[in-house]
Amino acid sequence: MPASYGAGMSNSAAAAVLTTADLSEAIRAVRTLLGIADIRQGEVDFEGVIRSPDVLEQVRHVLPDLVWWALAGEEHGSSEAGDNPADHLPIRVFDWGRPLDRAEPFITALGPDPAAVRWDLDAWPAVPEAGLEAISQKWAYLTLTVNSRDLYQDEPSQDHTVHVHARDRNGDQTARVHWLADQVGGRFTGRVQLAPL
Repeated sequence: MPASYGAGMSNSAAAAVLTTADLSEAIRAVRTLLGIADIRQGEVDFEGVIRSPDVLEQVRHVLPDLVWWALAGEEHGSSEAGDNPADHLPIRVFDWGRPLDRAEPFITALGPDPAAVRWDLDAWPAVPEAGLEAISQKWAYLTLTVNSRDLYQDEPSQDHTVHVHARDRNGDQTARVHWLADQVGGRFTGRVQLAPL
Protein backbone atom coordinates (compact mmCIF):
# COMPACT_ATOMS: atom_id res chain seq x y z
CA MET A 1 0.00 0.00 0.00
CA PRO A 2 1.43 3.44 -0.86
CA ALA A 3 2.79 5.26 2.17
CA SER A 4 0.50 8.21 1.47
CA TYR A 5 -2.62 6.05 1.61
CA GLY A 6 -4.40 6.70 4.89
CA ALA A 7 -2.08 9.53 5.89
CA GLY A 8 -3.96 12.23 7.74
CA MET A 9 -7.29 10.51 7.21
CA SER A 10 -10.12 10.10 9.66
CA ASN A 11 -12.38 7.08 9.92
CA SER A 12 -16.01 6.49 9.07
CA ALA A 13 -18.17 3.67 10.41
CA ALA A 14 -19.62 1.55 7.60
CA ALA A 15 -22.75 -0.31 8.73
CA ALA A 16 -23.86 -3.39 6.78
CA VAL A 17 -27.58 -3.06 5.92
CA LEU A 18 -28.09 -5.70 3.21
CA THR A 19 -26.21 -8.87 2.22
CA THR A 20 -27.39 -10.83 -0.80
CA ALA A 21 -26.09 -13.42 -3.26
CA ASP A 22 -28.01 -11.56 -6.00
CA LEU A 23 -25.79 -8.79 -7.38
CA SER A 24 -28.74 -7.19 -9.20
CA GLU A 25 -30.59 -6.92 -5.86
CA ALA A 26 -27.55 -5.23 -4.30
CA ILE A 27 -27.34 -2.78 -7.22
CA ARG A 28 -31.08 -2.02 -6.92
CA ALA A 29 -30.54 -1.26 -3.22
CA VAL A 30 -27.65 1.06 -4.06
CA ARG A 31 -29.79 2.86 -6.67
CA THR A 32 -32.57 3.29 -4.10
CA LEU A 33 -30.14 4.75 -1.55
CA LEU A 34 -28.58 7.05 -4.16
CA GLY A 35 -32.11 8.22 -4.93
CA ILE A 36 -32.47 9.25 -1.28
CA ALA A 37 -29.04 10.89 -0.95
CA ASP A 38 -27.91 14.27 -2.23
CA ILE A 39 -25.47 13.30 -5.01
CA ARG A 40 -25.19 16.52 -7.01
CA GLN A 41 -21.40 16.60 -6.62
CA GLY A 42 -20.98 12.92 -5.78
CA GLU A 43 -17.97 10.85 -6.78
CA VAL A 44 -17.12 7.18 -6.64
CA ASP A 45 -13.97 5.39 -5.43
CA PHE A 46 -12.85 1.86 -6.26
CA GLU A 47 -10.70 -0.72 -4.50
CA GLY A 48 -10.32 -4.36 -5.46
CA VAL A 49 -8.24 -7.46 -6.00
CA ILE A 50 -7.98 -8.62 -9.61
CA ARG A 51 -6.91 -12.21 -10.15
CA SER A 52 -7.65 -12.98 -13.80
CA PRO A 53 -6.47 -11.47 -17.10
CA ASP A 54 -10.06 -11.31 -18.38
CA VAL A 55 -11.25 -9.26 -15.40
CA LEU A 56 -8.18 -7.01 -15.66
CA GLU A 57 -8.95 -6.29 -19.31
CA GLN A 58 -12.59 -5.49 -18.54
CA VAL A 59 -11.71 -3.26 -15.58
CA ARG A 60 -9.06 -1.36 -17.55
CA HIS A 61 -11.64 -0.70 -20.24
CA VAL A 62 -13.80 1.03 -17.61
CA LEU A 63 -10.92 2.63 -15.63
CA PRO A 64 -7.86 2.86 -17.90
CA ASP A 65 -5.62 4.74 -15.42
CA LEU A 66 -5.76 2.34 -12.48
CA VAL A 67 -3.32 2.69 -9.61
CA TRP A 68 -2.23 -0.86 -8.77
CA TRP A 69 0.45 -2.99 -7.19
CA ALA A 70 1.12 -6.70 -6.99
CA LEU A 71 -0.70 -8.40 -4.13
CA ALA A 72 2.70 -9.81 -3.13
CA GLY A 73 3.92 -6.21 -2.62
CA GLU A 74 4.98 -3.17 -4.64
CA GLU A 75 8.47 -4.59 -5.20
CA HIS A 76 6.78 -7.32 -7.27
CA GLY A 77 5.20 -4.82 -9.69
CA SER A 78 3.20 -1.59 -9.65
CA SER A 79 1.69 1.11 -11.82
CA GLU A 80 4.17 3.56 -10.30
CA ALA A 81 7.05 1.50 -11.72
CA GLY A 82 5.37 1.43 -15.15
CA ASP A 83 4.92 -2.35 -15.06
CA ASN A 84 2.30 -4.24 -17.05
CA PRO A 85 -0.34 -5.38 -14.52
CA ALA A 86 -1.12 -8.50 -16.56
CA ASP A 87 2.39 -9.77 -15.74
CA HIS A 88 1.88 -9.39 -11.98
CA LEU A 89 -1.53 -10.90 -11.16
CA PRO A 90 -3.08 -10.98 -8.64
CA ILE A 91 -2.99 -7.23 -8.13
CA ARG A 92 -4.66 -4.73 -5.79
CA VAL A 93 -6.24 -1.76 -7.55
CA PHE A 94 -7.37 1.69 -6.41
CA ASP A 95 -9.11 4.50 -8.25
CA TRP A 96 -10.57 7.65 -6.71
CA GLY A 97 -12.83 10.55 -7.54
CA ARG A 98 -14.49 9.12 -10.63
CA PRO A 99 -17.87 10.16 -12.03
CA LEU A 100 -20.85 8.24 -10.62
CA ASP A 101 -21.61 6.63 -13.98
CA ARG A 102 -18.38 4.56 -13.78
CA ALA A 103 -19.63 2.53 -10.81
CA GLU A 104 -21.97 0.04 -12.46
CA PRO A 105 -19.66 -0.72 -15.44
CA PHE A 106 -16.86 -1.42 -12.93
CA ILE A 107 -19.09 -3.72 -10.89
CA THR A 108 -20.13 -5.59 -14.04
CA ALA A 109 -16.48 -5.97 -15.10
CA LEU A 110 -15.46 -7.70 -11.86
CA GLY A 111 -16.80 -11.17 -12.52
CA PRO A 112 -15.92 -13.24 -9.43
CA ASP A 113 -13.17 -10.92 -8.14
CA PRO A 114 -13.70 -8.99 -4.87
CA ALA A 115 -13.96 -5.21 -4.67
CA ALA A 116 -15.42 -2.28 -2.75
CA VAL A 117 -17.14 0.60 -4.52
CA ARG A 118 -17.71 3.71 -2.40
CA TRP A 119 -19.97 6.59 -3.31
CA ASP A 120 -18.92 9.92 -1.74
CA LEU A 121 -22.24 11.71 -1.21
CA ASP A 122 -23.02 15.38 -0.68
CA ALA A 123 -25.37 14.53 2.19
CA TRP A 124 -27.97 12.25 3.65
CA PRO A 125 -30.93 14.65 3.72
CA ALA A 126 -33.13 15.32 6.73
CA VAL A 127 -36.12 13.00 7.20
CA PRO A 128 -38.33 15.02 9.57
CA GLU A 129 -41.03 12.35 9.84
CA ALA A 130 -38.39 9.91 11.12
CA GLY A 131 -36.73 12.51 13.36
CA LEU A 132 -33.51 12.47 11.31
CA GLU A 133 -31.38 15.57 10.73
CA ALA A 134 -29.33 16.05 7.57
CA ILE A 135 -25.87 14.44 7.66
CA SER A 136 -23.13 16.42 5.93
CA GLN A 137 -20.81 15.22 3.19
CA LYS A 138 -18.06 14.56 5.75
CA TRP A 139 -20.02 11.56 7.11
CA ALA A 140 -22.25 10.57 4.17
CA TYR A 141 -21.03 7.58 2.16
CA LEU A 142 -22.38 4.41 0.65
CA THR A 143 -20.25 1.32 -0.05
CA LEU A 144 -21.02 -1.86 -1.96
CA THR A 145 -18.65 -4.75 -1.36
CA VAL A 146 -18.78 -7.18 -4.28
CA ASN A 147 -17.77 -10.82 -3.75
CA SER A 148 -16.59 -9.84 -0.28
CA ARG A 149 -18.15 -9.33 3.16
CA ASP A 150 -15.70 -6.61 4.19
CA LEU A 151 -14.36 -3.33 2.86
CA TYR A 152 -10.84 -4.63 2.26
CA GLN A 153 -11.44 -7.87 0.34
CA ASP A 154 -10.11 -9.89 3.29
CA GLU A 155 -13.30 -11.99 3.52
CA PRO A 156 -14.04 -13.19 -0.03
CA SER A 157 -17.56 -14.55 -0.41
CA GLN A 158 -20.12 -15.31 -3.06
CA ASP A 159 -22.41 -12.57 -1.85
CA HIS A 160 -22.43 -8.78 -1.82
CA THR A 161 -23.02 -6.31 1.02
CA VAL A 162 -24.40 -2.77 1.03
CA HIS A 163 -22.90 -0.57 3.76
CA VAL A 164 -24.02 2.93 4.76
CA HIS A 165 -21.92 5.53 6.53
CA ALA A 166 -24.14 8.05 8.28
CA ARG A 167 -22.64 9.64 11.38
CA ASP A 168 -24.50 12.66 12.74
CA ARG A 169 -23.03 15.55 14.74
CA ASN A 170 -23.47 13.62 18.00
CA GLY A 171 -21.38 10.78 16.58
CA ASP A 172 -24.38 8.45 16.39
CA GLN A 173 -25.68 6.79 13.26
CA THR A 174 -27.99 4.07 14.56
CA ALA A 175 -31.37 5.66 13.79
CA ARG A 176 -30.30 6.65 10.25
CA VAL A 177 -28.81 3.23 9.56
CA HIS A 178 -32.00 1.46 10.60
CA TRP A 179 -34.08 3.86 8.50
CA LEU A 180 -31.86 3.37 5.41
CA ALA A 181 -31.93 -0.41 5.88
CA ASP A 182 -35.73 -0.28 5.93
CA GLN A 183 -35.77 1.59 2.62
CA VAL A 184 -34.07 -1.33 0.84
CA GLY A 185 -35.73 -4.21 2.66
CA GLY A 186 -32.56 -4.86 4.62
CA ARG A 187 -31.76 -5.07 8.30
CA PHE A 188 -28.95 -3.63 10.39
CA THR A 189 -27.48 -6.51 12.39
CA GLY A 190 -24.87 -4.44 14.19
CA ARG A 191 -22.00 -5.31 11.84
CA VAL A 192 -19.84 -2.18 11.45
CA GLN A 193 -16.36 -1.68 9.99
CA LEU A 194 -14.12 1.37 10.20
CA ALA A 195 -13.27 2.84 6.82
CA PRO A 196 -10.50 5.39 6.18
CA LEU A 197 -11.68 8.60 4.52
